[in-house]
Amino acid sequence: MSVAENSHLVEVHCHILEGIDDGAKSKEESIALLLAERDQGVERIVFTPHFYAHRERSVNSFLKKRQKAFDEIKDESPIKNMHLAAEVAIESEISELPDIEKLAIEGTNLILLELPYRPFENWMAEEIYNISIKFGLEVILAHPHRYCDTYTDDQMDKVLSLCSYWQINNEAFGNWKESRFVKKLMKRDVSKVLFATDAHRITFRKPNWDLLKKKCKPEIIEESMRTIESHFKAK
Repeated sequence: MSVAENSHLVEVHCHILEGIDDGAKSKEESIALLLAERDQGVERIVFTPHFYAHRERSVNSFLKKRQKAFDEIKDESPIKNMHLAAEVAIESEISELPDIEKLAIEGTNLILLELPYRPFENWMAEEIYNISIKFGLEVILAHPHRYCDTYTDDQMDKVLSLCSYWQINNEAFGNWKESRFVKKLMKRDVSKVLFATDAHRITFRKPNWDLLKKKCKPEIIEESMRTIESHFKAK
């Protein structure tokens, strides 16, 4: 049995909480997704529902919605090591939003940020920098491979250089162009690469650790998992 098959996986990006965003639509679907994660080796999971500042009344109102969704499934979850966080959309002046630091991954100083799907502008990089410096947080950039057709090499390099980690969706290894981009990232600095599923539904965009295990060397997967775990242990 390979190292990857034996590995204890950590999920740091998923949309499994019921009814809070475009992820799971029912408690039953949430549990089914958690079972799929567990069966593929996940032992620690971080719930990261989308946070869009322009849609929310406040961070605290979002936290109440998130807690309610979590309470629905926490007792029945087959994975017991669970943490709350958010996938925070980078918007203009997001770093000035009160309580934004409360969206970091519980028990760590990590925060998952998502770039907007639009051409690069300098304010995006400024917001990443401001969040990092102002709150002493280490930024995980969600799925940078999705922007490789939108950003120039210089723009991408500027963004990547501001982030502590680059979160790669496992599905990237099923796309030739995205896979090529990810391999370049791993050559650049494999220690900054973190794998996750970005799972949304049980019928599509479902947990796909099996794909990662087929396409990526076991030692690289192990390094990613150790890096994530080190932040929880540090706390």
